[in-house]
Amino acid sequence: GKLYQVEYSFNAVKNTGFTSVGIRAKDSVVVLTQKKVSDKSIVSSSVSHIFKVTDTIGVLFTGILPDAKNLLSKMRNHSLEFVGDYGYSIPINVLAQKVSEDCQFYTQQAYMRPLCVISMLFSIDDELGPQLIKIDPAGFFMGYKACATGEKEQQTVNFLERDFKKREKKELTEEEAIAIAIRSMQTTLNTDFRKEDIEIGIVSEKNKTPRNLSVEEIEKELTKIGESD
Repeated sequence: GKLYQVEYSFNAVKNTGFTSVGIRAKDSVVVLTQKKVSDKSIVSSSVSHIFKVTDTIGVLFTGILPDAKNLLSKMRNHSLEFVGDYGYSIPINVLAQKVSEDCQFYTQQAYMRPLCVISMLFSIDDELGPQLIKIDPAGFFMGYKACATGEKEQQTVNFLERDFKKREKKELTEEEAIAIAIRSMQTTLNTDFRKEDIEIGIVSEKNKTPRNLSVEEIEKELTKIGESD
């Protein structure tokens, strides 16, 4: 049979109108999503879908933001509990396992609805290097070299697959990963971004703390792409 509640949660993520992409490079991970400010009276810098979970793990949420905040709280609780129990920071794969169990728990009872949010965890792991893990509302998670979520997920994945095929398994640099992420979204959405239209999160070997690129840094990246085209 079908679990309609789970299907509806995937549809709800797509119906938010956001598309997101994540790309793993040789020594970094880049995530990118659309930024939409619904009202001119809202402070633009207060609107974000990219958050820091721990000092080494970041997350990009696509979906309903209140559900995302709820899941972010659970992630931070798991991280603090792990540090308290074992004395060191939680590895990204362990956090993904715990969060996926939380998501799956919400699918077990008819009186609960699944969280309508897809999470992309990204980090530079001490043992595994750059890591990008996607967790869906059903509680399924996998590691990716590149992935997309949201309204235009399939078209974006098709673009990424074509681009990666051309490169013939060549490792990406941080700059190349940012450029591919922006190009994939611009092609899929058939638009040229302004600096206010997107937000980019990054973590790298040089700086293992997840951070969001500033508006000025995003403008530089967009200018580079415009010049190369």
